[in-house]
Amino acid sequence: MTATAPETGAGQGASGPGPRPPGRRERKKQRTREALVDAAFDLFSAKGFDATTVEEIADAVDVSSRTFFRYFASKEDVALTFQEEQTRAIMAALAERPADEPIMTALRRAVVVIARACEAGELGFDPGRFQCMLSMMNDSPALMAGSLEHAQKKQTILIDFVAERLGVDPATDLRPHVIAGAATGAFQAAAETIRRHGDAFGSMSQTVDQAFALLEESLNYPQR
Repeated sequence: MTATAPETGAGQGASGPGPRPPGRRERKKQRTREALVDAAFDLFSAKGFDATTVEEIADAVDVSSRTFFRYFASKEDVALTFQEEQTRAIMAALAERPADEPIMTALRRAVVVIARACEAGELGFDPGRFQCMLSMMNDSPALMAGSLEHAQKKQTILIDFVAERLGVDPATDLRPHVIAGAATGAFQAAAETIRRHGDAFGSMSQTVDQAFALLEESLNYPQR
């Protein structure tokens, strides 16, 4: 949701007031979007991803398919809202890591914290939705492809974050690109391991932790 920019005027400080709360129109849009996501995951859990149609998701919220496409480009887009929430949470957790913590240690701890939160239903995550997402990834090649594309697009955010933490320019230093690529690959490797081998390596958070531990041994650049 996009907040309206505050107006400035006489008697206001240099920084001005905080953002205005969203108006009625924005609140209604957000409720519709959330309802579509809720309905989609209910259907995904009951029928599976591939068997669920956009029309069914829209009908469950009593809106048209045309309205659905105002909010989402596809049903893959709806499913990947969970991955989007994960990404935002991981970046927030990374921002809270100590400034002098080696980069891969910071990444490992932030990612594991969010993976555990997804499993335990903490930080606003729904553990049932998390398990549904893992199951859908295993069953739907189309959703898996969408997930990989999403991860690649978000990798730029991680590159910039790593570059800032290291105090380097990503245009001239390869390390942020290597670290971000390795981190993305470690998470995907953990997810793929869970899909193929179940809990042989433990829960998702435990498997992610093991994957990042391997990277920590070789790519743990100190902070600036």
